[in-house]
Amino acid sequence: MLFFIITTSVLVLAYIYIGKRVISPAPFSRKIKKILWVFLMLLPLLMPLSFGLRFAFKNSLWIDLVGWIAFTIFAFFSFIVAFLLLRDLIALLIVLITRIKKSITHTVKEYDPERRQFIINSVNLGIIGSSALMTGYGIHEARRDPILKEITIAIASLPEGLEGLRIAQISDLHVGPTIKRAFVQSVVEDTNRLNADIIVCTGDLVDDLISNIHKDVLPIKELSAPHGVYFITGNHEYYVGAQPWIEAIDKLGLTVLLNNHVIIEHNSENLVLAGVSDYTSGQFIPEHASDPNKALINAPKNLVKILLAHQPRSIFSASQAGFDLQISGHTHGGQYFPWNLLVTLGQPYVKGLHKHNNTWIYINQGTGYWGPPVRVGVPSEITLFKLTRDKII
Repeated sequence: MLFFIITTSVLVLAYIYIGKRVISPAPFSRKIKKILWVFLMLLPLLMPLSFGLRFAFKNSLWIDLVGWIAFTIFAFFSFIVAFLLLRDLIALLIVLITRIKKSITHTVKEYDPERRQFIINSVNLGIIGSSALMTGYGIHEARRDPILKEITIAIASLPEGLEGLRIAQISDLHVGPTIKRAFVQSVVEDTNRLNADIIVCTGDLVDDLISNIHKDVLPIKELSAPHGVYFITGNHEYYVGAQPWIEAIDKLGLTVLLNNHVIIEHNSENLVLAGVSDYTSGQFIPEHASDPNKALINAPKNLVKILLAHQPRSIFSASQAGFDLQISGHTHGGQYFPWNLLVTLGQPYVKGLHKHNNTWIYINQGTGYWGPPVRVGVPSEITLFKLTRDKII
């Protein structure tokens, strides 16, 4: 409830800002402006309404439609806010430069109020049009097939028998309001075509109650790899009922790693594949509290160790525990501007491959998306890792 109150309050402030900057200077009658203001102030209610309907009623086409509308409008207006902030920043710089110039030259340049109003409204019209184009483009990018990223990980202690071991990763599918069975089926088929030795799903598979989307998740059971398919929880599993989903995913044939590990044998050599629950899981189910050290209990100490951890910030304890590689998701790579700027506030790494002390960490940009069905500059991905003893040049 607190999350919805805070989110709605922030949205209200954002829409007031839009109204002040776009509706107030617009060349409309007072009556039309009032109508626009009322409409604008109702929009922040769409998001909590969408969530409320999904939890209060059985899933249906019209509830999905409300979700599509709410998230698309959110994306559209978030672009407007970003462009308006940029415009106001430029305007502020111009004012400062003008004042500095005035103090030096002691000259006063008169301006035409009508011309100034015309420029403001013209820029606003351009911002609205650009935001609409960005939203349309973002939807196209989000709904297209995920790209394949092939990543080579060099581990000096890798045994010869594990050379070339291939691990496929999907993450952050967020099956729910706008991602349904057809999208999941396509991802499963694309992943299976990679013929990886291991397949891992690093959390946030679902974004709705099990009663609403169980049929949409069913294609996941078709994932297949010689050494198994493994799953860890993300934060969103805990928002919509982690325990029922863990049981359901287990029945679909995936091995759920919940602060534990398995030993993978490949070409007569072994490695440790461990998984932890989401970084915040202890807030929801105390006994699920994420613990990389616990995941290694009774694991042979001389083996290569790989950790599946939904959030990149698990890397600090993972590195201390001696893992060679952490595979994560959660951030979506930022998904689209301006949210890509905010995601850096809570995570040490946002996307791609990094080295943290002696531990590699890779952050998948998300195979699906969360919330707004929009991606700009950050395509969704399926990742294929290849382990090697060679140094990456």
